[in-house]
Amino acid sequence: MSSIFTKIAQGEIPSYKIAEDDRYLSFLDAMPLVEGHTLVIPKKETDLIFDLDSEDYQGLWAFAREVAKKLGRAYPDKRVAVAVIGLEVPHAHIHLIPISKMDDMNFANERLKFTGEEYTAIQHKIVNA
Repeated sequence: MSSIFTKIAQGEIPSYKIAEDDRYLSFLDAMPLVEGHTLVIPKKETDLIFDLDSEDYQGLWAFAREVAKKLGRAYPDKRVAVAVIGLEVPHAHIHLIPISKMDDMNFANERLKFTGEEYTAIQHKIVNA
């Protein structure tokens, strides 16, 4: 059965895309810790990030770096933190999280909820940065 991220990559489930190429996709987290919390995935479904072959692993991190630069321009007063947890969705993914303090990256924190219009505004802020 396909993961929810595979369905997003295939366009079966809508998302707020930040960047995309033929192998990788980034989109806003549906349950963000902070505004701008973005996920980066390989389109090829692989459960564990360390199971990606070397080329895909390196490509994923290079793609994530470019997305992180966009986040840095969109949120210049914050640092972009990186996390690979691998528990919630069985599909390799990287969290890119604009933070002001360490607690911004605490996955035990209550998740934020935005309206569709707010997600669209956040998406445009990052994409156009």
